Amino acid sequence: MASTIYDIAAKAGVSIATVSRVFNQSTSVSQKTREKVLKISEAVGYHPQAYAQGLASKKLNTIMAVVPVMSNYFFIEILGGIQDKLTQLGYELSIFNVTGTGDVFFDQVEHVIRRRAAEGYLFISIHLNADQWDKLQKYPVSITLIDEFYEGFDSVSVDNVQGAYTATKTLLDAGYEKIGMISALESSKPIKDRIKGYKLAFEEFGFSFDPNLIISGDTNYRDGFTERGGYTAMQLMNEVHPKVDACFCSSDVQAVGVLKAMEDLEISIPLIGYDDIEISEYIGLSTVRQPMRDMGAIATQTLLDRMKNESKAISQIIYSPELILRKSTNGILKKS
Repeated sequence: MASTIYDIAAKAGVSIATVSRVFNQSTSVSQKTREKVLKISEAVGYHPQAYAQGLASKKLNTIMAVVPVMSNYFFIEILGGIQDKLTQLGYELSIFNVTGTGDVFFDQVEHVIRRRAAEGYLFISIHLNADQWDKLQKYPVSITLIDEFYEGFDSVSVDNVQGAYTATKTLLDAGYEKIGMISALESSKPIKDRIKGYKLAFEEFGFSFDPNLIISGDTNYRDGFTERGGYTAMQLMNEVHPKVDACFCSSDVQAVGVLKAMEDLEISIPLIGYDDIEISEYIGLSTVRQPMRDMGAIATQTLLDRMKNESKAISQIIYSPELILRKSTNGILKKS
């Protein structure tokens, strides 16, 4: 099997974004790292041939993924699905990592489009306002959104409201009433939708909604989607609301920290996470499953179809998430 950019990154001990920068001749990579990546690439016989072939045909043969965070399990899974599809079809994957500094739209998002460094763009969890999306529609490039939705763009997303609603309703159906929510930054669009679903479950059950039961951790890093964010949020939850009898967590990464906090606090309550990243199965975490790798592959195919036919109908795929029950909710029905 031919080596991929993922194989090179693993062998070199760097991120796939760094490997991408090396092949794109970016000046932001140190000479030592550049030489290491190129040496490993040569050893395993990996060459960005699609890019070279694209130059000969005056086509770039490159798809660019625009992402806000690289070190996040959610994005890694989606990028894996993108890479799988592009490898099959002879395209190269380039990655542009949006940072939280400066004018994110003008200095980064719009800038990368103006550079025309790729034939098509996959925007993963890039959440802009309506005016900014409208402005991007004016550029003559193909763009597909992942984990986002806006009229006029092809998109692949998950119904986050439904996912959070299902998780919370499952706990309510089991007889739990004081259900806390471990949240990330509420400015994050997926979190806004998950809070909406969490609230909806209480309202439909006829219970008053208590916003104070929504607790965030003490870190803004990765919008709070971290193990530490979950750990500190659960500690605070136990301090402020010691009678909470079940918990919905806005991501599996945070849930890992929540489980550790519960162990340290010597408490045990039902816990449901969100995403179903690979580690969730091994730690027995009940969770709301997003088909992350499929989302990456389907969005990529959608983008390539758009590149071939700019006049085709807009495709907006919204997955219904699936609740997976494991050890962290064993005995969930005993409360009833």
